[in-house]
Amino acid sequence: MKMTTEEAFVKVLQRHGIEHAFGIIGSAFMPISDYFPRAGIMFWDVAHECNGGYMADGFTRTTGKMAMIIAQNGPGITNFVTAVKTAYWNHTPMLLVTPQAANKTIGQGGFQEVEQMAAFKDMVAYQEEVRDPSRIAEVLNRVITKGKRLSAPVQINVPRDMWTQVIDIELPAIVDFERPSGGEDAIAEAAKVLSAAKFPVILNGAGVVLGGAIPASQALAERLDAPVCCNYQHNDAFPGSHPLFAGPLGYNGSKAGMELISKADVVLALGTRLNPFSTLPGYGIDYWPKTAKLIQVDINPDRIGLTKPVAVGIVGDARKVAESLLAQLGASAGDAGRDDRKALIAKTKSAWAQELTSMDHEDDDPGTNWNDRARKAKPEWMSPRMAWRAIQSALPKEAIISSDIGNNCAIGNAYPSFEAGRKYLAPGLFGPCGYGFPAIVGAKIGNPGVPVVGFAGDGAFGISMNEMVAIGRKEWPAITMVVFRNYQWGAEKRNTTLWYSDNFVGTELNDDATYAGIARACGLQGVQTRTMEELTAALDQALKDQKAGKTTFIEALINQELGEPFRRDAMKKPVEVAGIDPADMRPQKGA
Repeated sequence: MKMTTEEAFVKVLQRHGIEHAFGIIGSAFMPISDYFPRAGIMFWDVAHECNGGYMADGFTRTTGKMAMIIAQNGPGITNFVTAVKTAYWNHTPMLLVTPQAANKTIGQGGFQEVEQMAAFKDMVAYQEEVRDPSRIAEVLNRVITKGKRLSAPVQINVPRDMWTQVIDIELPAIVDFERPSGGEDAIAEAAKVLSAAKFPVILNGAGVVLGGAIPASQALAERLDAPVCCNYQHNDAFPGSHPLFAGPLGYNGSKAGMELISKADVVLALGTRLNPFSTLPGYGIDYWPKTAKLIQVDINPDRIGLTKPVAVGIVGDARKVAESLLAQLGASAGDAGRDDRKALIAKTKSAWAQELTSMDHEDDDPGTNWNDRARKAKPEWMSPRMAWRAIQSALPKEAIISSDIGNNCAIGNAYPSFEAGRKYLAPGLFGPCGYGFPAIVGAKIGNPGVPVVGFAGDGAFGISMNEMVAIGRKEWPAITMVVFRNYQWGAEKRNTTLWYSDNFVGTELNDDATYAGIARACGLQGVQTRTMEELTAALDQALKDQKAGKTTFIEALINQELGEPFRRDAMKKPVEVAGIDPADMRPQKGA
């Protein structure tokens, strides 16, 4: 069949059902963007390419559908790097299309030229360049298929002189593989270990959400009466109202979950690579059970046993493995200590719920007093925890939420719970600031009938706030965004109070800027709140307005209290040896 290379490219996109593209328009891909409206592909023209990548991540994580990101070769493409690496560690299938400088000029240092394959080598799970016009459909089909199979971002690099050529090809077939269900011997051994457990605990990771394994995990937990914890930033991996749900582990997570998993003699880590940050001590509790037998289930064999020693490793899909384990459990599985375990779960959860409800303020470490000073400086302002409790009062159970990286968002880690998966968007372990705002926009694009709320601290929000000028256009859906306004980079400030004697370098933000005012200047709704009552009322109204097609930015003014540092394990008090003297500075000679 004769067609142009751009027609072949777009037809393959259509065959894979890719209906959404995020980026900034550029001449290097206009041959295909010209077809987007006729092809049924919506091009979301963002203010910055990195934010477009976050939008695609939010879209795919909440819908399970693949999206495309694309921009002008060179600087447009390099702006995607952070977002693509974020998607990599979020296990998000994402199609990165990178138009390249023309073959005939590559290597001459021409306009907007950069080594785009090298730039993304560590950012994607698979990449390929089109080397001949007749192979463009074949390569694109393979790249998309790899992204879906590997549940990760993938890259196709297209030199711009590959476009507008007539080729004679047959469009390639799409071949889907069944996801692996685990080896028979490994399943049998794991079922044997679980059946003999006296205090089994299940730890759900991202694979449970991505694989639709929550019902299977729930059935297994109920059969064993095993408490279920979730990995850091995966609060939606188990129903929050279930009596066996113990909450998230990791930074500012659930103390109940930490206390319960510390008692485990067997841990079933389901659909998780067990990233070290997800199991760091919290609230002074070094909770990971050192002598427990670990059964780790991951679809990627390279990640099994990478961070923790395993008793049984299972390469497979979380849902299929959970179902197989349930079917092979012994008749008395879970019976040992069942009643005592159920009582302990209920007691531990109740105690933590009461403690969490009563937590209004952040403690100071011995020898520091910043939080005490912060409360006294603004006694009438909300603390971060007060703000999170006010938010919980207005947040609908069916809502999709996003959270950014930063101290105030991290303090909120223990608060939200969900009844279904694909409801919680967090930046993941790459940890980029600026994720919360664009990710929730992408979620709304994919879920137009669901209420969405994004959260970010004022520092992180400042990185992506340029999208305020984009999302007010008529084709963009309405969202609600809460910005915690405390005029500081909080995580770094807490590090400074603990290890650098309050020598605040680069931690302070502009007191005179108002994000609510900027929102109004962009034609959007902007509201400031100072009390818990005002915040709850503002969020309730903003959600009603979102349903009516109006976007609202809520600037929640909070005091400057600081939560736990992100990495006590990675920081220490500096020691001065040689000393630094300002007299040693030698002025440079200018032009």
